[in-house]
Amino acid sequence: MNSRLLVLVDGSSYLFRAFHALPPLVSRKGEPTGAVLGVLNMLYRLVDEFQPDHVAVVFDAPGKTFRNDLYAKYKANRPPVPDDLRAQFKPLTEAVEAIGFPVLSVRGVEADDVIGTLAKQATQSGLSTLISTSDKDMAQLVNDHVTLINTMSGVKMDPNGVKQKFGVFPNQIVDYLALVGDASDNIPGVPGVGPKTASKWLTEYAALENLQSHAAEIKGKVGEKLRASLEHLPLYRELTTIRCDVDLSTTVSELKFREPNKLKLRSLYERLELKVLLRKIDDGESEPQSTRQESAATESNYETVLTEKQLNKWVERIQSAELVALDTETTSLNYMEAQLVGISLSVEPGEAAYIPIHHTYTGAPEQLDQELVFEKLGPWLESNAPKVGHHLKYD
Repeated sequence: MNSRLLVLVDGSSYLFRAFHALPPLVSRKGEPTGAVLGVLNMLYRLVDEFQPDHVAVVFDAPGKTFRNDLYAKYKANRPPVPDDLRAQFKPLTEAVEAIGFPVLSVRGVEADDVIGTLAKQATQSGLSTLISTSDKDMAQLVNDHVTLINTMSGVKMDPNGVKQKFGVFPNQIVDYLALVGDASDNIPGVPGVGPKTASKWLTEYAALENLQSHAAEIKGKVGEKLRASLEHLPLYRELTTIRCDVDLSTTVSELKFREPNKLKLRSLYERLELKVLLRKIDDGESEPQSTRQESAATESNYETVLTEKQLNKWVERIQSAELVALDTETTSLNYMEAQLVGISLSVEPGEAAYIPIHHTYTGAPEQLDQELVFEKLGPWLESNAPKVGHHLKYD
């Protein structure tokens, strides 16, 4: 175990993303399980790769937060949580705790604020922190001791990574977000100001406060829009600022990775029919032959392709495979009006990838450009390589 590392997992973010990005699995009793399986697989990978001694999975607590008191429209645009997603929260938290992860949630604040507070405490205690999240707001927490990792894509982000991705440094992220806004949180930002303009202004003026003082220097329509938004920018900045002073009932030193509760895990995995996870419980302990055979037959490896590196790997796989299954996700079955949402590929049973292209749900990850995907897949699609699919003429 790495005794100098704290791993913090943004549980709410990953549950939401797993629900939308992975296949909708259901047990024979009708209990949805796909998001649970996706998040647990991610947690097992984190433990295997980083061997943390200190760890916690943080979820949003139910109810409103102080940000709703500041701004009544905060996140008001979000649709209700789907029933199939809501149903997976309890079994997920039970499984996470049984694996050995401390689980935290604090009413009145968001998971981001709990994570920010713990990361600050860890730095003060001499620990390095790895935050597993897909939330761009977390970039403001990055420093020489705090790193982000998107476990679904495998991308890590240190201070240089933040600058490369956003065009600003971590200490400028809240100013950047105040300017560009955040559609998923219903924060308007300055109309017409996108990432390029925001990063340009912050490069020139260093901070939002300084930009506001020199707003009269900004020419054209965008300058007019900036000046019209000046009174709102302090609020937008406060909404995007992660609190690092939350009153917690625990300390970093108490967030130790615990011994798994194998009996509880076995009962839970059997009920949810997560056979591939049953094999992880005992780590080699002998099981009945029928169980091992059934588990091996149903083991699967599904990957969401979010980076060009992942896409290149799958292009190599399909080009060398004897047979590839292909399916598309679209907005309609009417081919005259349908828009492509994503592409699924499979090279053998249990080995598949999904390439999201135009998912627009709240919290959707950054996705590959459609033209890039077509460019990479084009030669194989146009070749005589065998392909199999459902409703293939439509695809």
